[in-house]
Amino acid sequence: MANICEICGKGTITGNNVSHSNRHTKRTWKPNIQRVRAVVDGSTKRVNACTRCLRSGKVTRAI
Repeated sequence: MANICEICGKGTITGNNVSHSNRHTKRTWKPNIQRVRAVVDGSTKRVNACTRCLRSGKVTRAI
């Protein structure tokens, strides 16, 4: 599954792990993406949405 929210566009970001001795190694942060049934333009459709969008009400979930 793609790690991109179809609502807000949030995706994977990169950065560094920094150890106590200040060594840097690359790492990634992935968003919490859920595949949910949502109402889009009056019809039910499966979308990939991050939990922030689900919690804030940007996505109308289908029953």
